[in-house]
Amino acid sequence: MQDYSATLKKYMPEEAAPIISNWINDTGCLFKISRSRSSKLGDYRAPFRGSPHRISVNHDLNPYSFLITTIHEFAHLQTWNKHQHRVRPHGSEWKDHFKQLMDPFLKLSIFPADIKQAILNYMENPAASSCTDLHLFRTLKAYDTAKSSALTVESLEDGHYFALKNGRSFQRIGKIRKRYKCMELSTRRIYLFNPIAEVFPLER
Repeated sequence: MQDYSATLKKYMPEEAAPIISNWINDTGCLFKISRSRSSKLGDYRAPFRGSPHRISVNHDLNPYSFLITTIHEFAHLQTWNKHQHRVRPHGSEWKDHFKQLMDPFLKLSIFPADIKQAILNYMENPAASSCTDLHLFRTLKAYDTAKSSALTVESLEDGHYFALKNGRSFQRIGKIRKRYKCMELSTRRIYLFNPIAEVFPLER
C-alpha cells in the first residue's frame, strides 16, 4: 500500500491528505493531478476493459477547492461501484455518497467557517459541480492565491465582448433564467454560459 499523503498535502489541507490517500489505495483508483482545464475542475472515468477507476483534479485549484472536487469525483466512483450506469450521474444516489464522503472532513474542522457554512448549504441539494452553486463558488474563490485578470460572465454588460482561455471570442447577449446567452463571433452560434464562467474582456 502506497502512501500518497506527501504529494497530496501540496494540493489540499494537510489533515485531509491521509484520508484521500487511503481512498486511492482502497479503491485501486488511478488518481491524476491534471493540468488546468477551463471546462471542468475534475473528472471521473469508470473502469473499462481492465483499466481501473480514474480520477483527475486540476492542479491549480486552491486547497479547499481541490479537496471538494476530489470528494465530488470519489462520490462518482462510489456510485458507479454500487449502481454502475443504472442511475443518473448526479442523481440522488450520487448526492447521498457525496454527503457521506464529505462528513468526516466537516468533523475535522478542516474548512474555514465561511466555507463550511457554504458547504452545508450546498449539501442540502448538491449539484453537478461546486461551480454551479454560486455562493459556494464565490466563497471558495476568495481563497485563491493567484490573482487573475479574468472576470465572470455575470460581471459584464449585455453587448460586451469577451474571450475564453482557448481564444474563442463571444458577445454577451442577455440572460435566460440562470444562464447568459452569448454569441460566438466567428460562427455566430449561440451558447449558454454559467454566470460565474471566467472570461477575459475584449475591446471592440
